[in-house]
Amino acid sequence: MANQKEIRARISSTSGTQQITKAMKLVSATKLRKASEAIVKMRPYASKLQGIMSNLQDSADDERLAVYFKSREVKSVFMIVVTSDRGLCGAFNANVVKRAKNLLDGEYSHLVKNNKVRIMCIGKKGAEGLKRLGFDVDTTYMSTLVDISATSAFDFGQFALDQYTSGNFDKVEIVYNQFKNAATQILTNEVLLPVSNKQSNNIAKTNSDYIFEPSKVEILQDLIPRSLKTHIYRAFLDSLASEHGARMISMDKATDNAGELLRSLKLAYNQARQAAITREISEIVGGVAALEG
Repeated sequence: MANQKEIRARISSTSGTQQITKAMKLVSATKLRKASEAIVKMRPYASKLQGIMSNLQDSADDERLAVYFKSREVKSVFMIVVTSDRGLCGAFNANVVKRAKNLLDGEYSHLVKNNKVRIMCIGKKGAEGLKRLGFDVDTTYMSTLVDISATSAFDFGQFALDQYTSGNFDKVEIVYNQFKNAATQILTNEVLLPVSNKQSNNIAKTNSDYIFEPSKVEILQDLIPRSLKTHIYRAFLDSLASEHGARMISMDKATDNAGELLRSLKLAYNQARQAAITREISEIVGGVAALEG
């Protein structure tokens, strides 16, 4: 059994750690409230945008829109991996890295061997994790989520769109955590480009007789890039809210674990103290008996 001094040191250390995890939980809860409000407000707009697109799908065959809708032979892929810049959030980052690795080792393994996959990481933890696994990572936009804004997200979305429309890549895919609630994050990977009918069919269509000015095709030419950039911004907000939720839950569990450890350490300390007192009494009694003898 450890002596009293060692146990006191561990109690002090554990108590300090518990105070830190409790403070981090409170900070994450505050940030989560703000981040969850942002994503909740964003979703109706993004959903409405997708709904408008779904009602214009009959114009998707126009040659002016072919660049967005026509599936090409996948010879190169642009993959966006969204994680956090900091840890202490449970399996939040590890799950995203694992999903990206599964895609790279599975569906895109032949492209990885030929250096035909560009991995763009949003968040330092994703970049660090994939680099450790031996993948080449582009970290140009690595810290975008530190100060998330519509402007930075739209700029990144335009960059991804330009990479696709210029023919540098045949597919754009994003991997991130979708926010459901503080305790639940849905690991998601979605193909952003080319735009598939499946994406549009997920949105309920309304059969209304509209008069379009300008034409449907011209509207789609502006709407598709806007929808793509909005989708990326929503993914960033989802990931940010998910990160704070995961960290809050992780720190809550860490605080509880520290409390249990403190209880066991205090019990051990009391046992060690009792043993020391008993030993001292025995030594005194033994000394008195020796003197009397």
